[in-house]
Amino acid sequence: MAAHAGGSTQLLPCIFSPKPRQYLALCAQDGRLRVWNTDSKSLHQEYVPSAHLSATCTCIAWGPCRTVKEGPKKKKRRSEAGQSEEKADLLAMGTAAGTVLIYSAAKGALHCTLDGGHSGGVNCVQWHPEDSLLYSGSDDTNIIEWDLQTGKMRSKWKADRAAVTSLCVSHDGKLLLSAGQIIKMWDLDTKEVYRKFTGHSTAVTTLCFATTRPPDSNGLYFLSGAAHDRLLSVWQVREDGKDKNSVVSFTLTDEPQHIDLVTSNSKEEPVKLAVVCKDGQLHLFEHFLNGPCKKPLSPVCTVQMSDTKVSPVPIPLLAAVLGADSRTVLLSYGNHLQPVMEKVEINTSERHVCLTRDVQTSLSLSMETTVSKVKTPIVNTKSKVLVPGLPGHQAPVKGTARGSEKRKKDTDTKEMSIAERLGEIDLSTVTSEKGAPKGMASLQTDNFAVLLVQGLESDDPNILNKVFQTRKENIIKKTVARLPLPAVLPLLEQITKRLQGHPFMAALMVRWLKAVIMHHTSYLSSLPDLVTQLGVLYHMIESRVKMFQKLTKLHGKLYLLMTQVATSDSGNTVAEVDHTAKLVYEEESSDEDEASGDEGLPGDDSDNWEEDEEVVMDEDENPDSRTESKANGEEDMEHENESEEE
Repeated sequence: MAAHAGGSTQLLPCIFSPKPRQYLALCAQDGRLRVWNTDSKSLHQEYVPSAHLSATCTCIAWGPCRTVKEGPKKKKRRSEAGQSEEKADLLAMGTAAGTVLIYSAAKGALHCTLDGGHSGGVNCVQWHPEDSLLYSGSDDTNIIEWDLQTGKMRSKWKADRAAVTSLCVSHDGKLLLSAGQIIKMWDLDTKEVYRKFTGHSTAVTTLCFATTRPPDSNGLYFLSGAAHDRLLSVWQVREDGKDKNSVVSFTLTDEPQHIDLVTSNSKEEPVKLAVVCKDGQLHLFEHFLNGPCKKPLSPVCTVQMSDTKVSPVPIPLLAAVLGADSRTVLLSYGNHLQPVMEKVEINTSERHVCLTRDVQTSLSLSMETTVSKVKTPIVNTKSKVLVPGLPGHQAPVKGTARGSEKRKKDTDTKEMSIAERLGEIDLSTVTSEKGAPKGMASLQTDNFAVLLVQGLESDDPNILNKVFQTRKENIIKKTVARLPLPAVLPLLEQITKRLQGHPFMAALMVRWLKAVIMHHTSYLSSLPDLVTQLGVLYHMIESRVKMFQKLTKLHGKLYLLMTQVATSDSGNTVAEVDHTAKLVYEEESSDEDEASGDEGLPGDDSDNWEEDEEVVMDEDENPDSRTESKANGEEDMEHENESEEE
């Protein structure tokens, strides 16, 4: 079952590979794909999307196990023939840019990129069980069938009026479930609607076939879960077509985040469910699917995790899969950046089980083995990037007397609307005018703080861009200092989002980030889930710093090269210059006579210096003086040679 993020943007994709559950793939807050090995409990691979593929990963799905060709064939043919037959290899990732990336765990690199099909973000991806086919559903209301052998789409059809948020292929590969708010069942041979179901009031995020029986036997069941919905609904595909409403519902504590399901092959076999909810709890269900059941079913067992402190804090579960027997469950819990994997035996006779684990809060975010690349987010064509200095960004202010204007503002600040306040703020006076009175500056900061809070609460880009365009350090510091504590994290999210955008905007946002860290570090350090909140910011700064290191190395090499070129050039010019000394200065010593004999130069008196300067000035006018100076120079050289011989 693929992990979906279409219905709720806060759900991060996290999914175990098919049996034997060797890998756990998840996308963390920093946008990287990490594949963890469940046996060694270590990071197997990490994939950082490069600049031209950069887009948020919205959903991931493991492909069926296949024969993996890796390394030289001759060496591995005998020793690893049995092992390399069935391995989880290909992983499909849908992105917000509308492309589907196929990642190979065997190669540790991209297998191929499927693009050019969707005009909106991809919400769900599903593999066909047998053929090398992949299905993707998107915000553009279309479903696309991709052929991985050619890397092109085989067919594309409109599935719904709303966005397609979930897909599921039947075990025999003949039927496809799709959903936005209405659930439709498609015949994959003809691409026509086989059945329609009423669905949920919100976007469906989960679809799963619960039985492997044929659809014309009244024994085919599937279940669905939706965003902000605390029920899992079970639907029966009936022969008579009277299957508009759900037949069974399972009660949850929050919307489903990850579902693992053991299908029922006959009426005598119950369907088994392990559902991890958004609140971090695991619910286990077991039910015989044999028709409608009016009463909502409660879980057989609910599992929670907490740490071992005096006042225990819950540890969120990320994903869970059922083992071979009903008691064994493979859990993934903790943080998306560094999850903990563990096989646990659960006593299902108890209704509520609480597991205590000592999870270290200090996560070792060691990234030495990975190559970081700076990512540039893909910007939608409709969105505008606001850059300081462009026309239309400064609101005109009516020129009135400053004293009366100040009084009016002081009295009417609370009653003014947001639009009026936006109009009142003139960024040019804030940034450029040095002679503005002190009252104006404090008034500007009051307005900025109020506007910033309103902009964060309403998520209005116009207000936020207006506030963020100020460059004056003093205004930024005072605005951040006046912010209430609940607005600090939303401000950090906005700063992070804008830091990833245009370089001009990033340069402005660094000042805001500095002010937030200076004023609110004590509050931020008191948050329990600080790593999750600041994960994106941390890794973005880290990747950019790594780029600076490479740039400084390049700068150093270029500097060495340029200095070598400069010295070689200067060496050539020095060889052609006359080496006779134009002026020599010596301190007074006991060997005055020798010094005066050796050097044919005047003494150290100031008058003689002036005379020497006059001689230099007259050289251009009198050609005879040049010959005399040359002769003196030659005599000097002879005297020096004589003294050296002695």
